[in-house]
Amino acid sequence: MDPGQRCSGVRMMPRWVGNKLLGRSLAVGLVLLLAACDREMFNQSELLNPSLLTEGGSDISRTFDEAIVVLPRQRGLEPLVGKMSARSIRDHLADLPKNWRYSTIVYMHGCTGYGGMAPLVAFARAGFAVIAPNSFARRFRPLQCRPSRNTGGENIFVYDFRLVEISYALQRMAALPWINNDRLYLIGTSEGGVAAALYRGEEFRARVIAQWTCHGLPFVRGLAAPEGEAVLAIVRSNDPWYHPDRTAGQLGHCGAFFKTPKLSRSLVIDGDSGHDVWGHAGAMAATLEFLRGH
Repeated sequence: MDPGQRCSGVRMMPRWVGNKLLGRSLAVGLVLLLAACDREMFNQSELLNPSLLTEGGSDISRTFDEAIVVLPRQRGLEPLVGKMSARSIRDHLADLPKNWRYSTIVYMHGCTGYGGMAPLVAFARAGFAVIAPNSFARRFRPLQCRPSRNTGGENIFVYDFRLVEISYALQRMAALPWINNDRLYLIGTSEGGVAAALYRGEEFRARVIAQWTCHGLPFVRGLAAPEGEAVLAIVRSNDPWYHPDRTAGQLGHCGAFFKTPKLSRSLVIDGDSGHDVWGHAGAMAATLEFLRGH
C-alpha cells in the first residue's frame, strides 16, 4: 500500500510513521484503523467456502477422491466399478442423458476396508449408484479393530472419523448432477454399520445397518436415525465379534432402538456363527426389497 493511502476515510500511514508511536498508542491506533477499514479488505471468511478452497491435500477430501464408485449400466452390461477419478467412470457419466439422476447409496465399509465388491455390485445391478468413501485414504488412519481376535474398540476416535466421512461425502455429492439427492440411502457394514447407526442427519430416505447390534458402550450405543426414517438392521445371532467372551454388552440387535418400527425391520440370521451377512442370499434379497420400497 502506498504511503498515505486512505481506507474508508482513514489515512494508512507508512511503516516509518508507525515506528514513532509507542506502546498503547500504537495498539489503539491499530484497532481504530482496522475498525474503519472496509470489512472486505480484512474479512477472509469467504475463503472458508469449500468452492474456493483447494481441498486435495486434506485427509477428509482424500476419503471421497479415493472413493469406490459403482454405476449401473443398461443393455445387460455389468456395473462399472472404479474410483471417482477413473477415466471409465468419467466417460460413462459424460454419456448419460442430460437429466439422468441415479438413486444413490453411500456405502460405509468395515474396519479393515471394503472386503470385496460383491455387495456393492449387487446394489448397482438393482439400479442404484454406489459411492463408498475410502476411510483408509487418510494419511493417518489406525485400525480400531483387531481382526485376529474379533475385537474392536481401540483408537475410538475412528468412529468420529467415519461420521465425518458421511457428512463430507454428502457435501461433495450435492454438486454432482448425476445424483438424485432426493433419493439417497445409507448402508454401513460392521464398523461402517456403527457409522450408519450413529449418523444424525436427515438426508437419507432409509438406511441399512449390517453386522452391528447398536448395543455396547455409550460412544457406540444407540440409533440416531430421525423419526420417520426407515431402518433395516441385519446381524447374525452368533456373530463372534459380539460374543460376551470377547466384548461386554454388545449382544442384541438394532430393533430395540427403532424410532419408526412400522417402517423398519430387524433381521437376525440364526445358525452360522460368522460375521459376514452379505453372503447370505436372504439378507441381500431383504435389503434390495427394502431399498426398492423406500
